[in-house]
Amino acid sequence: MIDPRKFTAAVAAAVLTCLSVFSCGDKKKDSEEEVKKQAYPEVKVTFLNVGKADAMVIRSQNSTVIIDCGEKGDGKEIVSMLENEGVSSVDYLILTHYDKDHVGGAAKVINKLEVKNILAPDYDKSSEEMEKYNKAITEHNITPQLLTSDYSFTLDDVNYTVSAPEQTFYGEENENDFSLITKMQYHDMTFLFTGDAMEQRLEEVMDIGKCNLLKVPYHGRNIDNLGEFLDNTDPDCAIVCTSADEFSSKTKKLLNDKDITTYATCFNGKIIASTDGTDISIDSEK
Repeated sequence: MIDPRKFTAAVAAAVLTCLSVFSCGDKKKDSEEEVKKQAYPEVKVTFLNVGKADAMVIRSQNSTVIIDCGEKGDGKEIVSMLENEGVSSVDYLILTHYDKDHVGGAAKVINKLEVKNILAPDYDKSSEEMEKYNKAITEHNITPQLLTSDYSFTLDDVNYTVSAPEQTFYGEENENDFSLITKMQYHDMTFLFTGDAMEQRLEEVMDIGKCNLLKVPYHGRNIDNLGEFLDNTDPDCAIVCTSADEFSSKTKKLLNDKDITTYATCFNGKIIASTDGTDISIDSEK
């Protein structure tokens, strides 16, 4: 098992680096082959610090995409952040699945902002959070697109492909594998958001291609085929949206052994990944 002291030191080093803006673009390119590239308008991805939950906001020049809304108290933070940036509408709200730590804040977002499109998986769930979400979409006359096949869209030259689950049943009490997986391509930079995908779902997208930044699935918990998935996607850096208790020591070791620069909301707080289409810089609040 990984020495927690070593991991903490590594995190501390990452924080020091990220405060001076860490670059996690394609580290595999030979510097001698690098040529000066055109910088495109900035795209910013904010990973909110909401504990063991997912809440991510993607802002480009004229568009906003939200992937998951954390728990029910977290929607207020998303709305506040966007309102402070002068944003009153959301082009796409992507709900990876219906667990409370992903859909809990959705009702608040829908009630306070103009949400133009919602993408969600095609399965049913009963919960207090889902009741509030369903009430909100009804009151605002929104019909979510329940994905049974992959869906693509482009906003501000940013290409999104949302991968739908391939099965209608993954086992009793296993909703995580219904997770929608979003691949975001902005010129040379690729981001991959994996929700709470577990073994079966990761197997379905094992050939999804390489990425520069990976949102680690299932809050950094241990997943048997995560190593194979990391080998296939080959990320330069990884973000884990989690609490300290949920972040598996096996996953920490795996990321460390594969030399993947890793940030975790439980250690780094809110994390912002910015890209100009040629590189990615990471900043965090602590």
